[in-house]
Amino acid sequence: MNKTKKLLKIYQKMFDAFGPRQWWPGETPFEVVIGAILTQNTNWSNVEKAIKNLKTAGKLSPEGIYGLSITELAELIKPSGFFNVKAKRVKAFINWLFSRYEGNLSKMFAQDLQTLRSELLSVKGIGPETADSILLYAGNMPTFVVDAYTHRIFSRHELIPEESTYDEMKSFFEENLPEDVQLFNEYHALLVNIGKTFCKTKKVCEPCPLKDL
Repeated sequence: MNKTKKLLKIYQKMFDAFGPRQWWPGETPFEVVIGAILTQNTNWSNVEKAIKNLKTAGKLSPEGIYGLSITELAELIKPSGFFNVKAKRVKAFINWLFSRYEGNLSKMFAQDLQTLRSELLSVKGIGPETADSILLYAGNMPTFVVDAYTHRIFSRHELIPEESTYDEMKSFFEENLPEDVQLFNEYHALLVNIGKTFCKTKKVCEPCPLKDL
């Protein structure tokens, strides 16, 4: 079986088991962007609390956060953990957004994918996974998001070498799947679900839909 057929078979097994994941949750692209930065090193329920604080304060907008001090922002996003570090990362992104795109997310996403990805990676605190999450989930741009779950699942099934880098794994998916935003979105979200439910540090293989690959 070639790699494309294999990857699509894996996708179908997960989709049949779980259905669409409706990920990433967020009422606006900007909310998704902030969520992608805040979710580093924490779980989503903590991010939701931080986003709710920003909404309640009327600050969940580029202008709103731009006008906050680091200290004020840190206080609002406290539930997300590592809040002092994350406040600096969010502010770094917002300051860059204003200096490069006049604070306008639509202008930002009008940029071509590879240029924008490089620009995002130059912002302090935004690594490949966060950049790709912003591009795919907030910008509807066809870039595949890779995370620790992806690495664990695919290396355990010996579909990628265990020493694979982020970019190598990303290329593996992008070179062997149709370039489709919705497919990339669902694929990553389904892998996260497999990772959380079955492919943990301690494996739970028997009920996993991918056990017979």
